[in-house]
Amino acid sequence: MAEMQNTPFMRELVSSDRKTRDKALDSLTLYIRSKTDLTLLDLLKLWKGLFFCFYHSDRPLTQQALARALSYSLVPTLPRQTLHRFLRAFWITIGRDFHSLDRLRLDKYLFLIRCYVGVAFEIFVKGKKTNASTNGSNKKRKREEAAQKEKGKKRSKGKKEEARPEPQEDEEEDDDNSEDKWADLSAYLSIIEEGPLCPLNFDPDQPTEAAPGDTAGDTTPMPHGPDGLRYHILDLWIDEVEKVLEFEEGTEDSENRKVKGDVPMDLLLRPLEKLRTESPYKPVRVRAAEALDDDRLVEWGFKTREVEEEEEDDESDQEWGGFDD
Repeated sequence: MAEMQNTPFMRELVSSDRKTRDKALDSLTLYIRSKTDLTLLDLLKLWKGLFFCFYHSDRPLTQQALARALSYSLVPTLPRQTLHRFLRAFWITIGRDFHSLDRLRLDKYLFLIRCYVGVAFEIFVKGKKTNASTNGSNKKRKREEAAQKEKGKKRSKGKKEEARPEPQEDEEEDDDNSEDKWADLSAYLSIIEEGPLCPLNFDPDQPTEAAPGDTAGDTTPMPHGPDGLRYHILDLWIDEVEKVLEFEEGTEDSENRKVKGDVPMDLLLRPLEKLRTESPYKPVRVRAAEALDDDRLVEWGFKTREVEEEEEDDESDQEWGGFDD
């Protein structure tokens, strides 16, 4: 990290001049993409500079462009070894400094948070679905080619060979891949559950500082909440999930939209369910329940609406005839 601290773009990130910050940001993104050995402590120092770089950005269009550059442009290009540590460093920084934001700068940081929730779903949900469909089509094509070759061999060898069962190695391999397909998503959601969507605001068992001698920052505590950050993430969670879903043709505008492909909705809703059941604060539980009660989850077929049938009271429908004599 000493090499990074000596580079000029670390100081230029917090400059009040926009051109200087933009130049430093371009240099920084190239630097991050070329490094695979950055520790969590390195990324925390880096995010401290990015936080104040975003702090000095002015005008709505400039702020939105910078938020997208820091999220949708940067995060998908990160090395796989750095991705989860980079996202963890972001949530640690946001949780630590969220309370210091004034009302004039709060909106742009809320938009940055929305972008980071969305880009994570783009990578871990939509990206995995695309890779899975591509791999599945390639494997299907290979199986068809192998089957054609096998049929040619069987015809030449006679009827005895035709009776042999076809190998099931590809199917077993597909089952193994389906189990590990959402491992990265689960690891990312664990970061969210540990940080902004943790049911507890204060955990007495959590250390307040990194362990002595931890030069990599791996034991840096994750801030919990605060509630304002929780409420914002709960409000946008289903909106960002909807953006990465693909719907079958002809159902986009209908009330019952059918989702195309495999979507781990139970896994995606796990942080919200955990808040609803484990949070000791009633307002948080209520907001989590409202998010889980979104009508879109019913439209997509992941939840069913429980209709409570009210018992008709015949006596209430009758006209009151006064007191009996």
